[in-house]
Amino acid sequence: MNRETFDYVIVGGGTAGCVVASRLALQSDASVLLLEAGGSDLRPMIQIPIGYARLLFAKGVNWLYETEPDPGLAGRRSFWPRGKVLGGSGSINAMVYMRGLRNDFEDWQALGNAGWGYDDVLPFFKRAEDHDDGDPEYHGRGGPIHVTDVSGDVHPLCDRYVSSCESLGFNRTADFNGAQGEGVGVYQINTRKGLRSCSANEHLRRARHRPNLTVRTHALATRVLFEGKRAVGVRYLQGDREVEVTARRQVVLSGGAINTPQLLQLSGVGDGERLQALGIETLHHSPAVGRNLQDHLAVSYFYGSTVPTLNDQLGPFLGKVRAALRYVATRRGPLAMSVNQGGGFVRSDPAQPVPNLQLYFNPVSYTQTPLSARKLLSPDPFSAFLISFNACRPTSRGELHIGSRDPRVAPVIRPNYLSTDRDLEEARAGCRLLRQIAAASPLADVITEELYPGPGVVSDEELLEDFRQRADTVYHPTCTCRMGPDSREAVVDARLRAYGLDNLRIIDASVFPTVTSGNTNAPTVMVAEKGVAMMLEDLGA
Repeated sequence: MNRETFDYVIVGGGTAGCVVASRLALQSDASVLLLEAGGSDLRPMIQIPIGYARLLFAKGVNWLYETEPDPGLAGRRSFWPRGKVLGGSGSINAMVYMRGLRNDFEDWQALGNAGWGYDDVLPFFKRAEDHDDGDPEYHGRGGPIHVTDVSGDVHPLCDRYVSSCESLGFNRTADFNGAQGEGVGVYQINTRKGLRSCSANEHLRRARHRPNLTVRTHALATRVLFEGKRAVGVRYLQGDREVEVTARRQVVLSGGAINTPQLLQLSGVGDGERLQALGIETLHHSPAVGRNLQDHLAVSYFYGSTVPTLNDQLGPFLGKVRAALRYVATRRGPLAMSVNQGGGFVRSDPAQPVPNLQLYFNPVSYTQTPLSARKLLSPDPFSAFLISFNACRPTSRGELHIGSRDPRVAPVIRPNYLSTDRDLEEARAGCRLLRQIAAASPLADVITEELYPGPGVVSDEELLEDFRQRADTVYHPTCTCRMGPDSREAVVDARLRAYGLDNLRIIDASVFPTVTSGNTNAPTVMVAEKGVAMMLEDLGA
């Protein structure tokens, strides 16, 4: 088998991989290969912001993962869409720009990860960012990924939601990523001039003209190649053709929280006993690979409304036409936004040392279709909206591992949701809080009834049972190749070098020591920016 040789080989053209590839390609004397299992992101439904509604169940751009039945969810399986396309999940997500709270990164450092405190990571958030109006102490301008303030375009119900939260004692914040992350307000989103702004659009597209960058799509990595304990390349499938490539300087895994541990295990890196049971020779016993899985779990409460909502704009055929015409003419309106318009970070009670619940307010509802069939452009045929929450920092820990030597077979995913007393209590507290918000004016003044879970669900036991029956992932799996100081419990060190192996880095959301308090796309971009900078520093490049 003939081998090609590059200086750097990156596995995974998702949120992190696009950043890594573009930054490495700035070295004119270095050749860079980026491998992506999916295809091109040049699709209208990816580029038009509301188009992500059509991508959650689209086989052509989505891995369409499913978990094992989970006891915490009353034995239900959870559907986990993950991007299988250039840009990865950043090409199919809801575009909310949320870095996480200061304490998230202070905790990363306190866990033994030197250089990952808030003041250490802030410069890399700023480097990645192109923010029009942000405080320069906290925000960058001229970076690749654009941040849009949509507070002037959100549905009027968002102001009622925020005012009701204020009446309960929560502060209003204009910038969750600035000086005051705690509070309630309107989420900023990653768009530029009405189009999705993500690492594929902004980092990779700027770099594609460089002759030293090669991007191969529909290239499924099947194994990291080693000489002894040194990573020297990657084997991948492109159609029916098997190809091997060699890396002179470094192999970088950026497959994300599911695909990176899967590839490591296929390559003989993981729990030796489990690998041997599948007939895979153990190259390096690293039991932490695939463990420490963390995710955000949310439930929605639905309310009928006396005033029109996005249901009334996006439901009728003429409403869709009007929204489309407005978007074409101005690149504004509901098609230029996410339906996650309002939200916040609050404490379930004053005794909490930091915000422990994230809130979402969507001026739209989908009570008549199950999650597996939900279409954001086909909402309920009546005026309604929803409020949601998830625990910011859940303490339950899951795992994933391969069940087959075939790289085309999805790994076994066990989230282990709601497996700690703290997570159970926060679930109950969050449900009570949603009702308190709905009962407060001025939001309460426009509510006709609680549609789900409904007035028959009252006690803590009933609230928790409803949560188990209806809650689901917010699509934030992380931490499966966690960073840490102990190789028995972590997969990479604070420089993102794989323990026990040479010439191998992991740069993606799998290295998070703990899940951040909010949406995970922005911190993944930060990890990529910081990770590639550290790698180049270590290599003297």
